[in-house]
Amino acid sequence: MSERLPVVLLMGPTASGKTAAAVELIEHFPLEIVSVDSALVYRGLDIGTAKPGADVLARAPHRLIDILDPAERYSAARFRHDALAEIADIHATGRVPLLVGGTMLYFRALTEGLADLPDADPDVRARLDAEAAREGWPSLHARLARVDPQTAARLHPNDAQRVQRALEVHEITGRTLSELTRQARTEPLPFNVVKLAVAPADRAVLHERIERRFEQMLAAGFIDEVAALRERGDLSRDLPSMRAVGYRQVWDYLEGYYDRESLYARGVAATRQFAKRQLTWLRRERDLRRFEATDPAVLRQLREALGAVLKYS
Repeated sequence: MSERLPVVLLMGPTASGKTAAAVELIEHFPLEIVSVDSALVYRGLDIGTAKPGADVLARAPHRLIDILDPAERYSAARFRHDALAEIADIHATGRVPLLVGGTMLYFRALTEGLADLPDADPDVRARLDAEAAREGWPSLHARLARVDPQTAARLHPNDAQRVQRALEVHEITGRTLSELTRQARTEPLPFNVVKLAVAPADRAVLHERIERRFEQMLAAGFIDEVAALRERGDLSRDLPSMRAVGYRQVWDYLEGYYDRESLYARGVAATRQFAKRQLTWLRRERDLRRFEATDPAVLRQLREALGAVLKYS
């Protein structure tokens, strides 16, 4: 391995097999896993996030998992700070960080820096939430399309968190999120970055995996998990933790907005939309080496690719 230790990024859409691949890799190379997932940071969000179980974590410890209470908020800026600290700590031991996850914004924040965006404004957010409750998020998405068509074009009309943030930024600064993002601070990382991605080429395969995983989550007690979180009394459906894919849909089911059959359909649809956004991000990534998730030899191929980089046979 070269004296300049690299950082390895392992990306992919939900249900693509990233965790299994990461566990395989750390058993062959001097790696430590850092999670890149905006939902896995929360304690108590286990089933709906497909959080690695105790047996997996015993074999392959993950950093940046279970670091926050669901009532707290996390951001790309905080992730970048935390991830850089973990990378430095791992490098200090002579090992290589393996950053694994599907929150593409976090990967981008780490590798390319961040735009100089304003802090959240509780009053603006509360008003936007109230307007969304009356009109629906697609209506606010249409408003965003009028003031910031570039940002609106890459957001789903029901992506409440990001639609709200884009409108908030515009109201606070008078400038669009797309404009501010283009002026993001470029802070090159002081080490070699190796980008790998695992994903099925056939979208139908990914959809089937998503459906199967959501069925398994429901069977494993996903509804009970959200019910327990809801019963705490200090959480709401508008917190980032409860906006995680699947959690919002189960929360609304528990509120009586729709029945169990509709919950399944909505949960699967939301997860598919999330995977679609992840794949769009991946298509834009530069210097990314892609691996077919359904190839029986994918784990061997990943080992060989990483071994060449780390100079391991």
